[in-house]
Amino acid sequence: MRFLADESCDFSVVRALRAAEHDVLAVTEILSGSDDAVVMDVAFREHRILLTEDKDFGQLVYAYSQQSNGVILIRYPSSARKTLAEAVVTLVSRLAADLSRSFIVLTPGRVRIGGRGR
Repeated sequence: MRFLADESCDFSVVRALRAAEHDVLAVTEILSGSDDAVVMDVAFREHRILLTEDKDFGQLVYAYSQQSNGVILIRYPSSARKTLAEAVVTLVSRLAADLSRSFIVLTPGRVRIGGRGR
């Protein structure tokens, strides 16, 4: 699968997905300091699912109807960070068919799949 990891995304997630042979671009490597709308646009144009820990992307998708190939919003407290990368890789392997064009919120022990993107 193809992903774009926002600057807010823990880099352990990028490394873990790359190790699982997914195509992951990191904003810190290619678009450092970019506006959220620009990041969303790049993810859409390049057919990538956005990985983020920034709730502002929910507003872009739902309030401003910005086009999306899918968003995974990661909400992990510091007490659960050691399991974060493994949880994302597990989510991707288990729900691969549901990731595209969905807004997913991943929290420890819970996955919510929201409305489809455009």
